Amino acid sequence: MREVVYLSEGKLSGFLPEPRRALPAIKLHAGVSMAGVNVESPAADLDRDRLRHLSRVEKDLERIALSHLEPELTPGRWVQFEAPLSWITLRGRYQDLVLFVDPAPAPSEASATRRVLFHGSARHLNGRPPVQIDGPALTGLEGGGHSAGTTFVTQAGHVLAALAPVGLGAQDDDAQPAPASNLSQAGIRELLAALDAESAEVSTSAPMIGYARVSALLPATATDGGCLVASPLIVEYVS
Repeated sequence: MREVVYLSEGKLSGFLPEPRRALPAIKLHAGVSMAGVNVESPAADLDRDRLRHLSRVEKDLERIALSHLEPELTPGRWVQFEAPLSWITLRGRYQDLVLFVDPAPAPSEASATRRVLFHGSARHLNGRPPVQIDGPALTGLEGGGHSAGTTFVTQAGHVLAALAPVGLGAQDDDAQPAPASNLSQAGIRELLAALDAESAEVSTSAPMIGYARVSALLPATATDGGCLVASPLIVEYVS
């Protein structure tokens, strides 16, 4: 039994051939002067088509996707991952964005660790709601404050703006191109630090597996590890 946390319908439908759209089943009743017509819901057939399509896509990705730990990744590549992840949404302006992040490494391991930061549309989440936070603290505004209901002025805020689905009415996280050109190294590190601070007291991470498409790669430095920024097709619990 698979327990799926996140599934992007937009990414799934982007793999051809698309699932067959079932037509309504029509039954005609004989023996009456005017045939009665019953239209049955195609929902069950659509669900079966979606599952079959997902199975085919995963088989294809299993052949071509690299490990998320592979050193020579590039934006646009598909990766297969297995990592402990927490999933988080923000209050206010970016409530349609969901972020998956792994736990902060121990200080002694930080420079040798590649973090993962996955971004997607919150409408693709299944099951229990994610942890919801206010987001990174603001800087440069008189009186300070938090991000909820306020325009970000931090570099982390610019990163969130680049990762968020386009507009509040966006149909899917695939409505925008990969945001690699809009991300800054400092902003990604600020965002990771803010997310780590929220989970410092209580960890909500759980073992997850899935597939994701690389958006950007933050290189490692002498003191800090790198970070893989990617948008997931599917995220599920390790069974």
